[in-house]
Amino acid sequence: MFKTDYAKRVYQKLEKENSNEKEYLEACKEILESIEGYVQKNPILEKNKILERFVEPERGIEFKVVWVDDNGDIQVNKGYRYQFNSAIGPYKGGLRFHPSVNRSIIKFLGLEQVLKNSLTGLPMGGAKGGSDFDPKGKSDVEIMHFCQSFMTELYRHIGPNTDVPAGDIGVGGREIGYLFGQYKRIKNEYSGVLTGKGLTFGGSLVRTEATGYGLCYFVQEALNTYLNTSLKDKTVVISGSGNVAIYACQKALELGAKVVAMSDSNGYIYDENGINLDVIKDIKEVKRGRIKEYVNYVKTATYKEGCRGIWTIKCDVALPCATQGEINIDDAKTLVNNGVIAVCEGANMPSSLEASHYFIEHNIIFGPAKAANAGGVATSGLEMSQNSLRLSWTFDEVDEKLHQIMVNIFKNIYKEAVDSGNKYDLLTGANVSGFKKVATAMLQEGI
Repeated sequence: MFKTDYAKRVYQKLEKENSNEKEYLEACKEILESIEGYVQKNPILEKNKILERFVEPERGIEFKVVWVDDNGDIQVNKGYRYQFNSAIGPYKGGLRFHPSVNRSIIKFLGLEQVLKNSLTGLPMGGAKGGSDFDPKGKSDVEIMHFCQSFMTELYRHIGPNTDVPAGDIGVGGREIGYLFGQYKRIKNEYSGVLTGKGLTFGGSLVRTEATGYGLCYFVQEALNTYLNTSLKDKTVVISGSGNVAIYACQKALELGAKVVAMSDSNGYIYDENGINLDVIKDIKEVKRGRIKEYVNYVKTATYKEGCRGIWTIKCDVALPCATQGEINIDDAKTLVNNGVIAVCEGANMPSSLEASHYFIEHNIIFGPAKAANAGGVATSGLEMSQNSLRLSWTFDEVDEKLHQIMVNIFKNIYKEAVDSGNKYDLLTGANVSGFKKVATAMLQEGI
C-alpha cells in the first residue's frame, strides 16, 4: 500500500504501460513502497523525477537468435538485454538461458541488479539479459552454435566500459567461453567484456563459489548481530542443487552447520544425519543427474516428489537457492511455525512479497536476495578489476575481499533498517541503501 501520491502515480503509470509483466511490476512495487519514506524526506527526488527514471530501463534490446541444431534444422529463439541504470558504473548483470525467460523476468532481474550492484560498493550499474533457449539436452556443438549466434546480435551493445554481462541460470563456464570467443572474433580485441570466464583466459578464483559463500558470510554476520550466535550447530535447509546451493552448502558445513535437505525441480532429499556434499557434487556437477539419485548412494536419506515440500522440514536457517517464487505465504507460515530463525535468499526473489513481509513482521532474520546473494556479482566486479589491472589475485585474496564486501553489505542495510524504525526490515534497508547511492549519482549527473 502506497503512502505517498508520488510513488502511487509512478506505479500506476508502470502498471498501465506494462500490464502483462507480473514479475517486473512486483519488483517495482516492492522497491517503491520501501523507499517512500526516504523519497518523502528528499523532495528534490520528485522534482527531478528520479523515481520515474529509476524504474524504467535506459534501453532495452530484443532480438531473434537463429542457429542450426545437430540435425541441420534451423532453430529460432528470442534474445534480450535490458540496460537499466549506468549512474554509478558500466552496466553489469547476468545472462539467463531458460525456457521461462521473457521480457518481464529480464526487466525484474535488471531492476533488482541496479540495487544489488550498488550495495556491493563497487562501481557497477545494473542490467540483465538472456534467452528462452534451453541448454538442457543440447549437445556442446548446439550450445556453441547458439552462443555464437546470440553474441553476434549482442556484441554491438556491450563492452568492458559499457556493459559487462556474466552468467546466470543456464549460463556457466562453458557458455561464457563460447560467448567470449565469438565476441573476440567479431571485435578483434581481448578485453574484460564478460565475467565468469575460465581461469586460463581472465577468470577469477572464487567466482564459482562466490554467491553461495557470500550468502553464508551474510547469514553469519546477521546471526551474530541479531542473536549473538553463528551457523555452528544450526540445522539448515537449502533449496536447489545448482551452483549457488552447492557452495552455500559447502560454506555452511565449513562454518559448523548441519545441512539436512536439498532439492531440484522434481523433488527434494532429506537426511537427518546431514547431507553428504561429495555425493551431491558427483550427481549434479559430474553426472549432471537428478537429485533423486542421492538415495541410491546414501541409505539414510529419503526422496520426495515436489520441490516445494522442502519448506515443511523443521530447520533453524532456510536458504532458498533455486529460483524466483519458490516460497509463498503458506510456506512462510510453515517455516515460522516450525521455528526458523533466519531466511536468507540465494536465488533472485525466491520469496513472494507477502511471504517476505510475513518474515519481517514475525521478527525473522530475512536477508533479501539483492543483499544476501550479492556475492556473485561482487566477485564479478573483482574479476573486472583484475582484468583491468592485467593480474590475478589468489583464492584467499579474493575470498577475503568477498567476505568483507558481504559484511559491509549487511552492516549498511542493517543501519538503514534501524533508521527506518524496524531493525528486522532488511528489505527496506537494502532498497534504501542501494537506492540512495544511485539516486545521488543521478542527481549529480543531471538529465
